[in-house]
Amino acid sequence: MNQLNEERLQEIKREALVMPALRTLTFVALAASTVALAGCGNLRSDRDLQTSSIENDYRARHPIKLAEAEQSIEIPVATGDVKLGRGIEDTIRGFGQNYKNNSSGVIQIAVPSGSINSRAAHAVVPQVRSQLAKEGVEQRRIIVTGYRAEPGVSAPIKISFVALTAMTDQCGQWPEDLMENSYGNKNWYNFGCASQSNLAAQVANPKDLFDPRASTPIDAQRRANAIDTYRKSGSDLGKDTSISIPTQ
Repeated sequence: MNQLNEERLQEIKREALVMPALRTLTFVALAASTVALAGCGNLRSDRDLQTSSIENDYRARHPIKLAEAEQSIEIPVATGDVKLGRGIEDTIRGFGQNYKNNSSGVIQIAVPSGSINSRAAHAVVPQVRSQLAKEGVEQRRIIVTGYRAEPGVSAPIKISFVALTAMTDQCGQWPEDLMENSYGNKNWYNFGCASQSNLAAQVANPKDLFDPRASTPIDAQRRANAIDTYRKSGSDLGKDTSISIPTQ
């Protein structure tokens, strides 16, 4: 019996000596694993891992700018035409209205020469001027010039003017490979360019994108009618506007 107790006592002493060593080895292994994982995480720079600082706004990448640009239309004229069609007249008046809204410079009418329809084109120039005048374009602002057209073709009359126009940079640019930007959680360079370009083309007055207009005067008559109606009928606030549905 005493011999068994001695053997048990020796076994307990051996375990007491071995367990601290095992704990120390386990701690060292965990520390080494942590250092190794931290080394893997530093393979990329801190700039690539900071998602909060990513420049991802397409409006800053493709800003809408005001710049001078030529706006023009082409008026087709057949060889036998002696006057403008009604649809062409509407087109010219619409272009004249666009000129009045966006420019105060000169408007140019370029007439072809050397083409098979050059005589007919020169014959309808007074009608073009007349349609522009109907939209308030001053005659002294209209300049008639010519351009050399290819022989044997029916060249159009070109009407143009220069005005401030909202525009963006040229879309369709791909300065970097998309595969190199797969882990940065950023959209590609050309993203949003078409939307910005379409917005710039649809704005009636490009200056509205940069400077607000002054407030229009208050319609006093409309305000008086609204106040009078409120006084006579009262307000619906606080009233029960629910609808009762009869049950069968």
